[in-house]
Amino acid sequence: MNDYQRREFSEKKEEFQEIVAELTKPLGKPSKKLKIWIGFLLFIIGMATISYINQIVNGLSVTDMRDISSWGLYIADFVFLIAVSLIGSLITAILKLANIKWATPLTRISEIIAVGGLIAALLIIVVDMGRPDRLWHIFIYGRLQSPILWDIIVVNTYLIISILLLYLPLIPDIAIMRKNEIGKSTRMEKIYKILSLGWQGSDDQHKLLKKGLAVLMIIIIPVAFSIHTVTSWLFASTLRIGWDSTIFGPYFVSGAFMVGTAAVITAMYIIRWQYKYENYITDYHFNMVGKLLVLTSLLYLYFNLNEYLVPAYKIKSHEGDHLSALFTGDFSTMFWFVQLGGMILPIILMIFKFFRKPLPIFFISIAIILGAFFKRFLIITPTLLHPFLPIQNYPDSYRHYTPTIAECMITFGSIAGVLLIITLFIRIFPIIPIAETAHDREISNEIINS
Repeated sequence: MNDYQRREFSEKKEEFQEIVAELTKPLGKPSKKLKIWIGFLLFIIGMATISYINQIVNGLSVTDMRDISSWGLYIADFVFLIAVSLIGSLITAILKLANIKWATPLTRISEIIAVGGLIAALLIIVVDMGRPDRLWHIFIYGRLQSPILWDIIVVNTYLIISILLLYLPLIPDIAIMRKNEIGKSTRMEKIYKILSLGWQGSDDQHKLLKKGLAVLMIIIIPVAFSIHTVTSWLFASTLRIGWDSTIFGPYFVSGAFMVGTAAVITAMYIIRWQYKYENYITDYHFNMVGKLLVLTSLLYLYFNLNEYLVPAYKIKSHEGDHLSALFTGDFSTMFWFVQLGGMILPIILMIFKFFRKPLPIFFISIAIILGAFFKRFLIITPTLLHPFLPIQNYPDSYRHYTPTIAECMITFGSIAGVLLIITLFIRIFPIIPIAETAHDREISNEIINS
């Protein structure tokens, strides 16, 4: 090695050490603000747990779900969480397979959002069951013809693959943290040692890891599409106004990509602001993900037009009642917020580059996320409140559905659970890939392993 090569090696080594120091900064001693944030999330989860215990003791009567509106806020929350989780396949699989280099800092963010959303979605389904002690009946007595059984299968399959896609790229980073004595003299040292699986950074290990990730990224795409397609079949296979549609599969998938992209942008902004990651999550990343959000939003807008334009044109009697409730009735305020504030206005704003800058697109993404949650509520509740066959002699209160405090508290608890998973993950592992970032900056494995 000549003098030039030694100097270049030294400079790259110094650059790599700087990357390691910056990307492992959140793993240090927790700040007072972080402790308060974790305490707040634990408080919300604790209140949700108390509400759920009360629900188990007193039954689903603590909710406002009745014979007509047998699904409510819980199922809306489930569909929302499943939608958010779909972003893992979009960022990690589709963009990475397309060799989109700018997606590197976002892959781990999207995957932990996916894993957290899936875990919370599975828990909220158990909450929605009146008898959670009979959960095992699904696996023992479930029929293959039932979309519910297939929904359980694809959700769990997607969760397993998402965990693997989150964990495998972490192995080189965990080995780097061990080598640089990050977390030394703490109980995390033993955990890092186990999770690194004896990684040495050899060429054979890199080839094996690359092949494994390629297989998982290819597999997760059809699984991700099927998870929301099967979920949509739970609605579309039921002969009800508002659900009787052949486009529900792609309609749900497009909506999931939109809200998932908005969730990633929100997480990007908070992580960049909290940990001063302007050198890793740049304005360029916000601009590119903003363009992706415009694309997914336009696609979702197209399906929204299809959802309402055709029934409004035919205006059958039952469809007319359903559309009137949405356009001018009890749900009109929420409906127009979803359409205008959660989709049309954000699309118009994001066409202009200024609104794809970090702060503007952060607030736009918040509006899209809120709109997406209310949209799931609108998919479920108005349809159930307009049955084909009118039920005789039931109280007038059954004609309406308003989530109770218990339902809201448990729903808030599920969202807090997702945020807690993301927060704890950032406290234990680097949220931006170290090894991949080093490779993107042309730092060789020899320097990384030295």
